[in-house]
Parts: sequence; structure tokens; C-alpha cells
Amino acid sequence: MISHQKPLSIEPKQDSVVALLDDVEGLVSPPGICLRLFELIHAPTTGVKDIAAVVGVDPNLTARLLRLANSSFYNFSRKIDTISRAVAVIGTSELYQLVLSVSAVKTFTSIPNELVGMETFWRHSVYTGLLARALAIRANVLHPERLFVSGLMHDIGSLVLYHQRPDAMRDILLVAEGDEEVLYQAELDHFSLSHATIAGYLMEQWQLPEELREAVTWHHQPERAEKARMEAHILFLANHLVNQSEQGNFMGSPRTDIQIPEAFLGVIGLQEDELFFAFEEAAEQFPATIQALA
Repeated sequence: MISHQKPLSIEPKQDSVVALLDDVEGLVSPPGICLRLFELIHAPTTGVKDIAAVVGVDPNLTARLLRLANSSFYNFSRKIDTISRAVAVIGTSELYQLVLSVSAVKTFTSIPNELVGMETFWRHSVYTGLLARALAIRANVLHPERLFVSGLMHDIGSLVLYHQRPDAMRDILLVAEGDEEVLYQAELDHFSLSHATIAGYLMEQWQLPEELREAVTWHHQPERAEKARMEAHILFLANHLVNQSEQGNFMGSPRTDIQIPEAFLGVIGLQEDELFFAFEEAAEQFPATIQALA
């Protein structure tokens, strides 16, 4: 499982990302409910009831939040039966990030199945987020829920590439043969950017926290992160470990030959056996969480 790290290509500047996103209708701007939530969260007089009123307009979102608040993800002893209480226990900033993550992924439901199964993609994203959060808790990272959002968002740039460059991505997927590191390198070689670059750019446009943006941008090259070095390494580890699982791998079948660079464990201060305990915790939370966010 442990290996020595191999160098990868250097990411270019993000100038070409703008052109790639130019005709992706409605993606660069967050959905209306997200914009309203963002305004409320940053208004000095906003209360929980104000935020709950906005969320309550969307029945599907309301149901998701109540299911999530009552799931093992939060593990509260009392039932959460109102939106106001759900907002209070989830937190306003975390709520905005969750709503934005789910809404962004739902934008791409029309991508052809031969490129990506959206159910497989979503399961991989949720599982990665759960494991990243579990690892962050063990590494004593502040606000570990941020890592859950980073997992939800880490591959959204892939959906942009599938949508905008389907023919090229079809060829790249054939070359990758289910190896995400080969996929990442092939994107760099072909496009001079990667899905991670695109995801980081989108998160910047959506004004998500810088640590989250950096972790996602460098989740294949975490040593390059500056302000979120710990978070980027955790996301790297979570992504790779999940690809070994039956339920959460990104291509529909688990890989058994994934190698984790030994130095990465030292960065986050965990022993190898702690990875497996975190994995067990994420696996327990996965069914309820995937159902809550469906």
C-alpha cells in the first residue's frame, strides 16, 4: 500500500479554464437559492429563521437537509424535525457549501452514460467526502466538515470536461483504464489543464473558502498546496482509498494496486492502521448519507 511518490506534470495557469466554461450555461453562477443563502449568511442581521425560510421554498432540498441532520453523519441523540433546527445544527456556512455542492453536481445529469454514470460519480464523491472528514477528525483538523464538502466537489471539473469535450474524454478514459492518476496526467497532456484545475476555478467563482479551493485544486499533487497542505493531503488519501472500495470507486470497479506515498502519512500525522479505522467509520455512514443527499 505504501510507495514513494512519482513526480507529475506541472499545472499551467488557469487562463484556458475561462474559455472552457464560457458556454456551460448556468454553471459559473450558482443557483438562485445559493446566491440568496450567500447573501443571508453574510448579512449582519440574519437569523436562523431567515435562512430556514429560503431553504423551505425548495421541498427537495428541505427533505435532504432533514435526512442528513438525522443521519449518522451528525449522530445527534434527538430527532431534528424542523428546518430551523437543521440549519442550527449543520451551521450556516456548511449549509451553503452543501447546497452548492449538491446543486452543482445535479447540473450535469444529461451527460451520456457511456462517459460517466452519474450514480457512480456521486457515490464516489460522497464516499470520498466521508472518508476525508473521518481522516480530518483523527488528524485534529479544525472544522472537519469542510473536508466532506471538498470530497463532494473534488471531481466536479471532470463533469465539465465530460460535458464540453466528450470525444477527447472518451479516448482519455480508455487510456486510463480506471486509473485516476493516469487520467489526471492524460488530461494535463491533452488539455494543458486538469479536472482539478477546473474545480478549483469554479470554487473560486462561488467564493468558497480558500483552504477548500486549494485542497481540491491540488488533490492529485498535494505537496503543491500552500495554505491547505494538510487538507490537500487528506483529500488525496481519501480519494485513493475510496477507489479501492466496492461502493465508492470512481469507475464502477475497485482497484487493488493503488499505492499511497509513505511521506503523505507523515504530513497528516497518522499511522497506516488509522486509515482503516477511518475507512470503517466512513463505510458505516455511507448508506444513510447517500440516501440523505439523493
